[in-house]
Amino acid sequence: MTDESRLRQVIDAAPILDSIPFSIVATDAHGRIISANAAAERLLGYDAAELVGGPLGKIDAEDRASTGGWEQVLATAVGDHEWVYLRKDGAKVPVCETITALEGTSEEPVGYLAVAYDITQRKLDRAEVEFLENHDPLTKLPTRARLLRHLGDSIAAAEQDGNEVAVLVVDIDHLKRVNDALGLQAGDELLSRIADRLRSWVRATDVVARLGGDEFAIVLSGLQRAEAITSRVDVLLEDLLTTVSIGGHPLAVTVSIGGAVHPPGGPDPAALLKRADLAMEHAKASGRNNFQWYTDDLAEPGEDALALASALRQALRDGGLSVAYQPQVDVRTGRVVGIEALARWHHSELGEVTPDRFIPIAEDGGMIVQLGGWVLRKACRDVASIQRALGRPLRVAVNVSPHQFQSASWLGEITGALNDSGLPPAALELEITESILMDERSGVPDTLKAIRELGVSIVVDDFGRGYSNLAYLGRLPIDKIKIDRSFVTDLVPDDPAPVVDAIILMAHELGMTVVAEGVETAEQERYLRHRGCDEMQGFYYSRGVPTEDVVRTVQQISVF
Repeated sequence: MTDESRLRQVIDAAPILDSIPFSIVATDAHGRIISANAAAERLLGYDAAELVGGPLGKIDAEDRASTGGWEQVLATAVGDHEWVYLRKDGAKVPVCETITALEGTSEEPVGYLAVAYDITQRKLDRAEVEFLENHDPLTKLPTRARLLRHLGDSIAAAEQDGNEVAVLVVDIDHLKRVNDALGLQAGDELLSRIADRLRSWVRATDVVARLGGDEFAIVLSGLQRAEAITSRVDVLLEDLLTTVSIGGHPLAVTVSIGGAVHPPGGPDPAALLKRADLAMEHAKASGRNNFQWYTDDLAEPGEDALALASALRQALRDGGLSVAYQPQVDVRTGRVVGIEALARWHHSELGEVTPDRFIPIAEDGGMIVQLGGWVLRKACRDVASIQRALGRPLRVAVNVSPHQFQSASWLGEITGALNDSGLPPAALELEITESILMDERSGVPDTLKAIRELGVSIVVDDFGRGYSNLAYLGRLPIDKIKIDRSFVTDLVPDDPAPVVDAIILMAHELGMTVVAEGVETAEQERYLRHRGCDEMQGFYYSRGVPTEDVVRTVQQISVF
């Protein structure tokens, strides 16, 4: 059979080839198309007649013969390989292609068959798998692993061009409160909203990633002086504080941010990320809702959490804790009308362990109910004694954790503490978090009502920060709102603070008392007094003092 006859067989076999679902394009030895089956027509958008006589390159999205003649290209094309065809309408189609030689009478092939099928879906599936391997499925942000790879590249580039790289770790404050009160779906929606805001804050060359849980990270590369972005981070804090609506609930979100810079330090991206994380933890310990840069003193190894939990458990068992009391002053009279009970822990080796360190340990270690109950009983006993020494009434405010509030024995503990101490119920205030008010599970309104029926007052602590929802204030039995210290810190007499003003006005309209915490300066005191705040507490009046110093401190405080 002659070579021409062999090619004629291929052309004459067109009806058979049309029944095959794969695209089949036949060429002569020089890559000129001599036939195309129906599947090829559907794949490429051409009629066969439009293809015949043209080069195989007509259907290629790339120049297949760029490195040599068609004879070389076709002769060396063996096995399945991925390629891209170009349709008549200009669309590109990824295919899996096999080119098979048609043997003739001589050693040289007389032509070739290019057999292909569309792998668009395969490519999409592969891309999706690769995306999911490198991105968080909820926020669609890169994962920790991808962030570290990018960070490593950024560090290498910085060492070459002399620029700096900054890493920020962003942690949402009290996300667990949202999950507990509104459900995991609301928490997921909040995470997605935060992710969107972080995306809008960064430059096109920066990378935002989700590290997991409530933590995000940002890599800012190509910086001439990384610390110059501090003002931008402050803007980010303000932007994130803007109220968002989650499931119909307006939430005011706060975050704690830590940052680290390279250089200095080695080229290990994980070490740089760890330094930023330590700075974030320092921001949390500094009152949350703020930004801190990493410094070398943060590199000192902290106490192991398990060891600290063990020490706290021993302190609860052996009486190693104490309670300090910070006065609350009536703005109109200048008299101390109440004191807040503050748990304190002095460890023989660790020294003073601050509440922002041991309270989370107590919560994670299942000790917060025991700790809260102990503070309640001691505060009731102490204040009953202090009242007798002063010869007049004095209220005491005790913080209540969500775990205590949800405990079935909580009401019994309140009643027992009052009865054992002889403290009148009207002298006890329970400070609860907004997350308790937002908990829509059954029992919350009934528990609040039962507490009020005992004669005990209910105070909303840290109001205006975290997850404020004004709708709860009008329908739940609340006596007092405590303005969070973060709003008090920046008060100056001639600079309006609309959030503070609105809280005071709203509370008074609802018949509630307003107390401001964290008052440290005469300017802050003056602003709050002029706006009608009812009570204040803070270092301006007194720090927390031990039980034995309360009477003397109360007597010494005068009107400023």
